[in-house]
Amino acid sequence: MTKNLTRIAAAALLAAGFAGAQAATLTISCGSNAADVEFCGKFAEEWGKKNGHTVKMYSPPASTTDNLALLRQQFAAKSADIDVIMIDVVWPGVIKDHLVDLKKYSKGAEGKHFPAIVANNTVDGKLLGMPWFTDAGLLFYRKDLLDKHGLKAPETWDQLSAAAKKVMDAERAAGNADFQGFVFQAKAYEGLTCDAVEWVASFGGGTIVDKAGNITINNPNAAKALDTAAAWIGTIAPSGVLNYGEEDARGVFQNGKALFMRNWPYAWALSQAADSPIKGKVGVAPLPAGSGGKAATLGGWQLAVSKYSKNVDAAADLVMFMAGADIQKKRAIGGSYNPTIPDLYKDKEVLAANPFMGQLLDVFTGAVARPATVTGLKYPEVSRAFWDAAHDVLEKKSNGTDAVKRLEGKLKQVKRDKW
Repeated sequence: MTKNLTRIAAAALLAAGFAGAQAATLTISCGSNAADVEFCGKFAEEWGKKNGHTVKMYSPPASTTDNLALLRQQFAAKSADIDVIMIDVVWPGVIKDHLVDLKKYSKGAEGKHFPAIVANNTVDGKLLGMPWFTDAGLLFYRKDLLDKHGLKAPETWDQLSAAAKKVMDAERAAGNADFQGFVFQAKAYEGLTCDAVEWVASFGGGTIVDKAGNITINNPNAAKALDTAAAWIGTIAPSGVLNYGEEDARGVFQNGKALFMRNWPYAWALSQAADSPIKGKVGVAPLPAGSGGKAATLGGWQLAVSKYSKNVDAAADLVMFMAGADIQKKRAIGGSYNPTIPDLYKDKEVLAANPFMGQLLDVFTGAVARPATVTGLKYPEVSRAFWDAAHDVLEKKSNGTDAVKRLEGKLKQVKRDKW
């Protein structure tokens, strides 16, 4: 009898130990701004409590360029510090060797998301990231000020420039001395690549490198696009914009100091917050057209699992929970994150919180991709060369024609025989 009780007690202890071993502490990286942390952290914590795990938040650098560089350092060291990673739409081909194939965990769930994003996240047949939210560049504007001056949201870059000058001059004359016409991302980083891709594509200048791998940037339309943007600096845009990232531009706009802003959809919810000086005064529209039509850069982020995680199964389960329709809906309503599930664009609650999502659906589904897929591991070099060339033009160190010619030469060196 005593032996049986001993065996039972031992079995109970083993079972308890085994159960305890299943509890994991995971670290998730899902953005650096306040909205990212709020609308990621609480849902990750919800999953942790439900499954008996602890989830810690990791805040990456605000700059996507710095973020990628840090990730590559961690991967080189095979660090297990971060389990779930939020990756940019242009990263799957760059860090493909360090991510877990999620196909065995997804059970076909990826079929509910935009096919183009799933294809983007699939490299060599492996699903390296689940779509988390999608993005495209948008034009935010002060609808109250446009109404005041009898203006409408601009359809072209020329109209934007004219409207920005008119309203900026009037506001400054009325005592708002530091009011700006247009703010955007012009710092030398990936954000400038996004903005400049939009300018170049809208002027019919192509996409830097085409889908066949040909370098196409050296053309008059691309040069004109960069020269057009350079003319904004010091006229309708402050010289300081040359050091602006997304949050810098949003800070100026949200504090009531700019008429127009180019940014991503996340800025909508923040502009409508209770403490926002411009709540109820903001409109959203597609970015203006150049001679080649309208263009918006495809953005968006995915959730991936590091190959070096010590808790791959739990991390993958967290990813599937976070990327599901329920959490995407809550994030869309609370934080204006664009869902990657088409059905949510018909959801009444989502559209009530974000009217522009339904109105601008074609902008999100038809956005222009950066040449990350075709250039693969060399994309960071391609992007850096492009944003450096664009920044030189914006700083008036070069003109568009000379900049795209030199850029072509640099890209040929990067490419060598192949991408």
